[in-house]
Amino acid sequence: MKIRYFLSAIFLCMLSSVYNTYAQDFAAYKKRVLSEGKNSLPYRMLMPEHVTPGVKYPLIIVLHGSGESGNDNEKQLVHGAALFLVDSIRKKYPAFVVFPQCPESSYWSDVDKKVDKDGKETFTFTANGKPTIAMQMLMDLEKDLQHKYPVDTKRIYVGGLSMGGMGTFEIVKRMPHTFAAAFPICGGADPAVAPYLTETSWWIFHGLKDDVVNPEFSERMAEELKKDKAKVKATFYPNANHNSWDSAFAEPDLMHWLFSNHK
Repeated sequence: MKIRYFLSAIFLCMLSSVYNTYAQDFAAYKKRVLSEGKNSLPYRMLMPEHVTPGVKYPLIIVLHGSGESGNDNEKQLVHGAALFLVDSIRKKYPAFVVFPQCPESSYWSDVDKKVDKDGKETFTFTANGKPTIAMQMLMDLEKDLQHKYPVDTKRIYVGGLSMGGMGTFEIVKRMPHTFAAAFPICGGADPAVAPYLTETSWWIFHGLKDDVVNPEFSERMAEELKKDKAKVKATFYPNANHNSWDSAFAEPDLMHWLFSNHK
């Protein structure tokens, strides 16, 4: 266990050292917008360094948290985008990497969120609600990307943090035959949806000191997925608060695990 934490600390230091280098190079993530009537979904897309004709590549969709919502097509790159620009990762795992941006007027997940007078948020998840506008656009984006680019349909992945972690559970529920692997970070869902998630491999992350999104949400999902015989692993950080994505993105095995999954 100590060795794993040591390796994670080293990897986190590496990411910190390269972040400043790559921050100004986020231009490698090309700006795109999916438009449908009056609705639009901005997204940034990182292409494989070299696209070989006839070769299909994995697709990774990363969903941001509520703090990065908007329409500037910039903020959604704050967490996680630098990881996929690390030279060794980009060369070893060529893929299409997409960071969509949720409008401030919508939410990735169909969840009832309330804020009390002290600013404390509470979340009530639904199992059978309609998709939000953002979720519907996200599902349409995934189909559009498959149509436009040489995507390996057996290696499509999704992950996200906070609101994006919730959205990760939800999009897999709504597209149960699509994703080979998913990595929700400090998210949650109604445990009743677990039977619809078993075709996907899971790595669930959460900080046990999270005072924004209760870690019990992830614990319950991990338990239910295991009961339903899904392939699931879960990592709970004893001292992490809501920003457990820092530790999750620093996991040295994350990329190997992700890309080793296929339909």
